[in-house]
Amino acid sequence: MKLDSAPLDISGISQTEINLELKDSNDFNLTPAIAQPVQPVVADSPQMQQSAVVIFGTTFITIFLAEIGDKTQLSTLLMSAESHSPWVVFIGSAAALITTSLLGVLLGSWIATRLSPKTIEKSAGVMLLVISLMLFWDVFTSH
Repeated sequence: MKLDSAPLDISGISQTEINLELKDSNDFNLTPAIAQPVQPVVADSPQMQQSAVVIFGTTFITIFLAEIGDKTQLSTLLMSAESHSPWVVFIGSAAALITTSLLGVLLGSWIATRLSPKTIEKSAGVMLLVISLMLFWDVFTSH
């Protein structure tokens, strides 16, 4: 049996030395070889660029739709109307949104190195549920 599709680069070994000998059903014996991992996909490849474009587009659309009509947009609208300096308000609000997004990305990547994606998803779901319950509680108790 040969290792035809293994993602390894076997340097300095002839093809006949790369045979996999099946001793019994659970014990494999590879002939002596130094196996080196194949280099990762280069970031300039079309597949990586496409996925970066997809990630960017998905992020942009999600955040754009989430921000329409929220408190931040309404606050920016009111500040612009009151100050009569729309460009200064735009620059200030854009800088604030960029800063909070940077904080979210940095914190998210730090958390991702310490927790599994499944744990992060469950934690985010629980936090959103708690926030929703707190908002409902506030609405019902304020009347």
